[in-house]
Amino acid sequence: MNYFSSSFTLGILGGGQLGKMLLYETRKYDIKTNVLDPSAEAPCRIACDHFEQGDLMDFDTVYNFGKKADVLTFEIEGVNVEALEKLEQEGVTVYPSSETLRKIQDKGVQKQFYKEHKIPTSPFKRYKDKYNLNEAIVRKELHFPFVWKSCTGGYDGKGVSIIRDAEDVIPLAEGPCIAEKLIPFKNELAVIVSRNPSGDVRTYPVVEMEFHPEANQVEYVICPARIKPEVAEKARAVAKHVSETFEHVGLLAVELFQTEDDEILVNEVAPRPHNSGHYSIEASYTNQFEQHLRAILDLPLGKTDSKVGGIMVNLVGHEDHTGDVKYENIEKIMAMDGVTPHIYGKKQTRPFRKMGHVTIVDEDINQARKVAEEVKKTIRVVSE
Repeated sequence: MNYFSSSFTLGILGGGQLGKMLLYETRKYDIKTNVLDPSAEAPCRIACDHFEQGDLMDFDTVYNFGKKADVLTFEIEGVNVEALEKLEQEGVTVYPSSETLRKIQDKGVQKQFYKEHKIPTSPFKRYKDKYNLNEAIVRKELHFPFVWKSCTGGYDGKGVSIIRDAEDVIPLAEGPCIAEKLIPFKNELAVIVSRNPSGDVRTYPVVEMEFHPEANQVEYVICPARIKPEVAEKARAVAKHVSETFEHVGLLAVELFQTEDDEILVNEVAPRPHNSGHYSIEASYTNQFEQHLRAILDLPLGKTDSKVGGIMVNLVGHEDHTGDVKYENIEKIMAMDGVTPHIYGKKQTRPFRKMGHVTIVDEDINQARKVAEEVKKTIRVVSE
């Protein structure tokens, strides 16, 4: 099929920052794009060929949108899977597939998938609702501390909590959930795996993630991870095995724990471009967004090696500010060597909302980490 400068249409479900960065690559290759998003102010709106506003969880909206595309992909897991299944039955190519999304969309189903396929992960139990969770605590079948996760709807630190006592249970959401054993770990790592329909698989280097203690969001992504080569090799092998087991097409971001004794456990996955791969825009031979595009169109996959060390700093809304956004001191960080800011196009800031990211590149990853600290201290995402 001729994708370039033709009538071929790529449909993207979701118009947020991931879609916007994917559109950089479709523009590069002159690939026609349609985007669906519930927000009239979606960041993708300015860069796609055709934009539609609509509910991603509504069957008819997703189905009718998908019928106008030759290939359909998504930048967010919260989409109507039944509509994707119907589209596939009628000949629309959907990557990643509805089958892959079904296994991942519900964290309880995802964890059960790991268990059934002997993929290393932390011990867990599924609960129908908070009442059943409380019953298990009362019967002493579940012991503090543990990690609570909502089965659906979690993102950017929402839907995940460490439960240390009975009072921590009170504010939890009511729906289906899982309780995981709290694993003492050295590092949180991630590996992005790309796979095309022809079966070509490439893994990106292992990244190390540092989290904000209050927001439970990734604060820094460091590539390469500061770990032993044998641990990195093991992490890439586990991530590749997860990819092969899911048989996904596109990108799969595999989040991992490195335990105190250097075992690798799978935390969770995302079947799309991911926050842990943003460093690749400046630091890699093939950035994750171009690679996703190559994969879903069954084009040759690009080289995943890094050209230079890279660190990504998330730009999130200041905890005391809500309203029209202002990027305070952005000129100061742009004066620093190797620093590139990315602004997502969200006009309104609120506490801890992801508003952009900054990439810092340097041949010396430790020097890049020092600059990243300076960037974090300098720029502030505030309201006017």
